[in-house]
Amino acid sequence: MHRFYLFIILTLLPGLAFPLNIEKSFEIPLPSTFETIADYAALLDYETETVLFSKNGENAMIPSSMSKLMTIYIAFHQLKAGAIKLDDRFIVSEKAWKMGGSRMFLDLGSSVSVEDLLRGIIVQSGNDASIALAEGITGSEEVFVHYMNEAAKELGLKNSHFTNATGWPDPRHRMSAIDLTKLSAALIKNFSEYYHYFNEKTFTYNKISQENRNTLLGVGGVDGLKTGHTDDGGYGIVASALKSDRRLIAVVNGLKNNKERSREADRLLTYGFNNFQYHIFAKAGAVVTQVPIWNGADLFANAVISEDLKVLFPRNVAREKLTTSVEFKEPLTVPIKQGELIGILHVRNGEQIIKSANLYSLSDIGEADVFKKFWRNLKTIFGSDIHQ
Repeated sequence: MHRFYLFIILTLLPGLAFPLNIEKSFEIPLPSTFETIADYAALLDYETETVLFSKNGENAMIPSSMSKLMTIYIAFHQLKAGAIKLDDRFIVSEKAWKMGGSRMFLDLGSSVSVEDLLRGIIVQSGNDASIALAEGITGSEEVFVHYMNEAAKELGLKNSHFTNATGWPDPRHRMSAIDLTKLSAALIKNFSEYYHYFNEKTFTYNKISQENRNTLLGVGGVDGLKTGHTDDGGYGIVASALKSDRRLIAVVNGLKNNKERSREADRLLTYGFNNFQYHIFAKAGAVVTQVPIWNGADLFANAVISEDLKVLFPRNVAREKLTTSVEFKEPLTVPIKQGELIGILHVRNGEQIIKSANLYSLSDIGEADVFKKFWRNLKTIFGSDIHQ
């Protein structure tokens, strides 16, 4: 068994020098109503983390093999943490070998690389591969499942609970459609170096070639992620697509067949791409506003944000309806350090704040010297004709 690294999800996220403080509310009137025959559906904009559509999206459902995304998430984390390597090899146990359902067709007692097991899970949806990987990382599937549930808590998956690493039917094994979009977004964000595996259309192992059940790959920008099917859960898919630097993640579940799930996921993605657009209200590193300083060497602190402040809104909403406002402490006192929080920039739709970003000082600012204070006092007394 390899050493398992216990983790806190926050440490995985690519570190921002100055983290954004974003409000997720989005109550701008939506475009034309979208309808789907799926029992459960959700659509997430990856960059802004905005839920664009939900049908029973918060309800716990049978995720089938789509829950293998959490199995993959744990494995990717262990790879990135250095606990395991792609060329490490795990022995196939009798439990993994006997596992039914979709299979990678592993031989009992064989030694299989981590990379092959990952591809066997992602492309072939192998239940045997899922158990072999779980056992190889933590020693048993039961221990692995514990970490799946811990990761779900850290990621804020409020309507998810795991009892196995495969998605095998169990009344307690549940996820919601929105939780699946969140998990998928975390996979893409935290482990982009491994994301290419989701775009593989075929994988051959043990002289057996199997095609990826995600028939949308290569269609409309789709490059992942995972399908699922059980008798009780129906057919489902988590589909992610990238178009013109925009990524959407769609989930549909409870369909009758593969054709239906592919069609409904494609329709949902098309709806998202056609009916929403970005507007950049402020660029990262550019001075957004100036904040007054009390007794500073400079009269104002130049305020910047750490990332572009993008807002996603329906195409039927005029840009002019959205306004910006700045909230800051007044007066600001010195000393001020570069990167110090000095205010908040809000984007509003009327009185509603739809997104916010923290404002930070562009530079260090110390206290004004005696000479500057003297001349500022004179200016205050005698008016603006006296200059520093």
